[in-house]
Amino acid sequence: MNIETTLKEAMSIEGAIGVALVDYESGMSMGSLGGGQFDLEVAAAANTEVVRAKTRALKAINLDDHIEDILITLSGQYHLIRLMDRAGGSLFLYLALDRQRANLALARHTLRRIEGDLEL
Repeated sequence: MNIETTLKEAMSIEGAIGVALVDYESGMSMGSLGGGQFDLEVAAAANTEVVRAKTRALKAINLDDHIEDILITLSGQYHLIRLMDRAGGSLFLYLALDRQRANLALARHTLRRIEGDLEL
């Protein structure tokens, strides 16, 4: 599926507020939907620093593993960062969810499936 379809499918997840596909090397968003409560483009770019910091941390502690996703919990929202499992890739899906309406386990499962179906 293409980027637009991927973003629409992610927005169909119960409780979705906004979603973006982001290149964490450049910090640029390749596409986004939603985010009316906050500036999704700014949030997506800022989360590149989260991904970079965690990647550096794994290297610093010599942990031979990879990041699947990063969860940030706020009092009213979940922010889920799903790194794309593609060789040489530097992309992640960023999904903001309303904490009262979202099922976090189901959202993670659905985002993993969506990521696998994305064709770039």
